[in-house]
Amino acid sequence: MKHYALALDLKNDPELIAEYKQFHKKIWPEIELSIKESGIESMKIYLLGNRLFMTIEALDSFSFETKAEMDANNTVVQQWEELMWNYQQALPMAKPGEKWLLMEKIFEL
Repeated sequence: MKHYALALDLKNDPELIAEYKQFHKKIWPEIELSIKESGIESMKIYLLGNRLFMTIEALDSFSFETKAEMDANNTVVQQWEELMWNYQQALPMAKPGEKWLLMEKIFEL
């Protein structure tokens, strides 16, 4: 099993943050299916202020490259991503077009 942590910011607007949270109370069924089909077994998103923190547990066969290819060929995922970008903003160190950034694990007990 692989484990990942990623970060992204939301636009610092309480109304937009509330809307974003509402969308994630019940994601679109097609989005849930695309996540599972990519090999992700568990995904959690946490919020502090406008900072998002995501954890992923995935099968050993999972890769972000394959997930990106799957997403690029899925019109519903593209619609979801376009909608979510209304709420999200890139982290200051993100390259153009990057959203969720992979975090480096620096400690484990």
